[in-house]
Amino acid sequence: MRILVVGAGAVGGYFGGRLVEAGRDVTFLVRPRRAQQLRSDGLVIKSPHGDVTLTPKLLLTEQLAEPFDLVLLSCKAFDLDAAMASIRAAVGPTTAILPLLNGLAHLDALDTAFGAERVLGGQCVIAATLDGNGHVVQLAPMNAITFGERDGTLSPRVQAIAKELGGAGFEVHASTAILQEMWEKWVFVATLAGVTTLMRGPVGAIMASPGGPEFILGVLDECCAVAEAAGYPPRAPSLARTRALLTAEGSPLTASMFRDIQAGAPIEANHMIGDLIARGEACKIPVSRLHIILTHLATYERQRR
Repeated sequence: MRILVVGAGAVGGYFGGRLVEAGRDVTFLVRPRRAQQLRSDGLVIKSPHGDVTLTPKLLLTEQLAEPFDLVLLSCKAFDLDAAMASIRAAVGPTTAILPLLNGLAHLDALDTAFGAERVLGGQCVIAATLDGNGHVVQLAPMNAITFGERDGTLSPRVQAIAKELGGAGFEVHASTAILQEMWEKWVFVATLAGVTTLMRGPVGAIMASPGGPEFILGVLDECCAVAEAAGYPPRAPSLARTRALLTAEGSPLTASMFRDIQAGAPIEANHMIGDLIARGEACKIPVSRLHIILTHLATYERQRR
């Protein structure tokens, strides 16, 4: 199976790199600057599961000449339009596109651009970043990809992709409820990103502050209400895990969006928070805390620009 990984940042670099290490046929689609860096230093992964330096196959957009079997889309939401334009030559009649973005708005965009029959549901669990040298640094041991057909079938292509991705040093789950799982992750990540960016601190510090626990749980309640209105209320085990993670005293947990703000980088405010607000308001659900968070994030983005 020929796999194209779009981008070699923290997510694409990690999962694509592990697939290269396992001997899979992987090519990275990268921008010229990143290509130069990877050709000079290699793809460096620093991880609790073992460090590795790889020599990956690289392509620039203008060098794409034929379709791939699987396109692993690991870009940030603010780069989605550019990513979709860059992969057109890589998408053929039987190509499967596996996006690993948070939220759900990207599914509609990919469906429109390439046809819903080519687009799987998907998500990943990993805490990773690029350091100043462009090395992929995994910050915690968890590393997993979950994906599936959005109609809930365990199709032959899903089984084939699961087999191809398996055995590469990270967990692979072929799901028959991928939209439910994507909503559950969105509820968790949006709450975590919202509260840690607004309060500029980790969960433990917010929990120890006056009004902190109530604010965290209030944001979680708003996100859950939007998910329920969409037909995907978080299931009891997922909600219990989410509540435990978001209310753990002394926890150092923050969101990747928090780290992006610390670095002065672009953020996925509209994709992560704005889309939840739009869906909530369409169903007449009060989302006042999410509005405060979005105003805060929009102010950051305006100042950053």
